[in-house]
Amino acid sequence: MRDETKLIHSGYTTEPTTHSVATPIYQTVAYEFDNAQHGADLFNLAVPGNIYTRIMNPTTAVLEQRVADLEGGVGALAVSAGSAAINYAIQNITSMGTNIVTTPQLYGGTYTLFAHMFPNQGIEVRFADGDSAEDVGRLIDDKTRAVYCESIGNPAGNIVDFEALARVAHENGVPLIVDNTVATPILIKPIDYGADIVVHSLTKYMGGHGTSLGGIIVDSGKFPWADYPEKFPMMTEPEASYHGVIYTEALGEAAYIGRARTVPLRNTGSALSPFNAFQILQGLETLSLRMERHCSNAHVVAGYLRDHPKVSKVNFAGLPDDPYYPMAQKYCEGNPASLLTFEIKAGFESAVRFYDQLNLFKRLVNIGDAKSLACHPASTTHRQMTEEEQTKAGVTSGMIRLCVGIEHRDDIIEDLEQALQQA
Repeated sequence: MRDETKLIHSGYTTEPTTHSVATPIYQTVAYEFDNAQHGADLFNLAVPGNIYTRIMNPTTAVLEQRVADLEGGVGALAVSAGSAAINYAIQNITSMGTNIVTTPQLYGGTYTLFAHMFPNQGIEVRFADGDSAEDVGRLIDDKTRAVYCESIGNPAGNIVDFEALARVAHENGVPLIVDNTVATPILIKPIDYGADIVVHSLTKYMGGHGTSLGGIIVDSGKFPWADYPEKFPMMTEPEASYHGVIYTEALGEAAYIGRARTVPLRNTGSALSPFNAFQILQGLETLSLRMERHCSNAHVVAGYLRDHPKVSKVNFAGLPDDPYYPMAQKYCEGNPASLLTFEIKAGFESAVRFYDQLNLFKRLVNIGDAKSLACHPASTTHRQMTEEEQTKAGVTSGMIRLCVGIEHRDDIIEDLEQALQQA
């Protein structure tokens, strides 16, 4: 099936008891075992089935299968938020004394996790000077367990060279983890270019309506964990927290995602609500249609801002003069979603005045909503950073981040124009 069809049909066949065409909401905590042996087989991962909604749920399973199918992965794990997905994706393969290497252009919440929380758990996070494979490669050593990046940086708007990053990661025997929230699999499929693990905040474009939190981890099934037992013993040796199962033996190519479900999720509990899974499934059905409109509107807005006399700079990889334009052509057919940033010539105070005068645009910190959204990153999502850290992340004090919605483009432009005139 093509993506537009997968978005509607993957992961679900008509439910046999009621013949429901819509995916039912299985609002239950637990599931009855046939007998003692059936319960033991489920816990041993010897047979498929449901145990407890903290670990799996039939509604959530449809969402997991659908997103895995879209991304080209072997399996997926849906959790309560994108931040939980990032946390689990890294916790699953790291331990005290190890490190990961990341590009510096990160969402503010991810930066906080990496710069402050992981180090307190004994996991070092090394921030490269830039997003090139050379910058990242210089920081990898024998304690490195993953390379991390965002497919389209939030809010920087940079687009990484996945093939180059995957190559340097694999040459050093570690996986590439990509946050694909901004692009979605409609625009970029990182696994096609060598990524091993993909994470999403389902809260954003995938859900698409600003109603439901959710996150997901997708496992490509391609990283050879068994080839690196000294680096990833959690995959190749008996798991003490799960009655001695050896994941590479029990689950083969799905070892990583199986461990993420039965160790981090099972023991710390950031489970996705079945109702939220249902809501996100509704959003997915129109994702390809919405992304078309998001992208076309964003191109119009970026061009308008580039030519506006009060605007000094626009960051949008869909513009031919943007430094990431070649990467946008290579990886997403010139459509880098609808996230863009710009700066007003008069500086910080004028940027704040512009922001306060917006009417149609909603002033908030979410992205990927059907509605047009605006954010001042320096005072919100990246407020906890120093000025130097903000600069490395692609944030300036006068920057405005827009996530262009699917309203009529003329109404969007008119709101921007009146706010710029008052700035």
